[in-house]
Amino acid sequence: MKKYKNILKNREDAAKKLHEVIPMQKLKDENWKLIAVSRGGLELAYHIRAKYKNSINILFSEAIMAPNNSECEIARVCESEEIVINEKLVTSFGIQYDYIYGEARRKHEEKILSYIYQYRRGLPFASMHNQVVLLIDEGSETGLKFLTALKTILAQKPKAVYIAVPVIPSDVLEFLEPFADDLFFLHNIDDYVETSLYYEELENIDEDRIEKILGEKSEV
Repeated sequence: MKKYKNILKNREDAAKKLHEVIPMQKLKDENWKLIAVSRGGLELAYHIRAKYKNSINILFSEAIMAPNNSECEIARVCESEEIVINEKLVTSFGIQYDYIYGEARRKHEEKILSYIYQYRRGLPFASMHNQVVLLIDEGSETGLKFLTALKTILAQKPKAVYIAVPVIPSDVLEFLEPFADDLFFLHNIDDYVETSLYYEELENIDEDRIEKILGEKSEV
């Protein structure tokens, strides 16, 4: 674990290094759609795009936490109301599915819809039908953000879906591989702790920054 600490300076540094593993010319020529699965992923997508004019969007989702542990994510719901559940945790904790569906509905109504109105003027997520999609995040502790996005986008029948992530747990990488056409990453880590550990700095992404990125070349 120690050898991976602070291996990346910041999101811009991570993006520059990802340029070496992402086929950037193909990204440009095929007009890949860059879809972030988090705020940090949105900033990373901005730096990955760099000089190109590919559109950037974000697929909003919210974590559903265990009823007796506010730090344990047991499921995730996205703006299309798709839900991905960590079945092992739900079974081991004896959590009722009614609780998960109720929390998903509440998170969607109270948080996700407000994001859609604030950042996308109420417009739904653009269809990725027959598009080439690159899902992006700065890291992935559990893979649930990527899995939720994959479930949503694959249902729209895209041409291809790729994933770009600088650091990822080895088991999450292995789990996601069957669902994506390819994964572009810098480090797969066996004893992954938390994403912030692998960066020297991860600045908070405020509302103005989100609006600026989405407003530049986004389709929303």
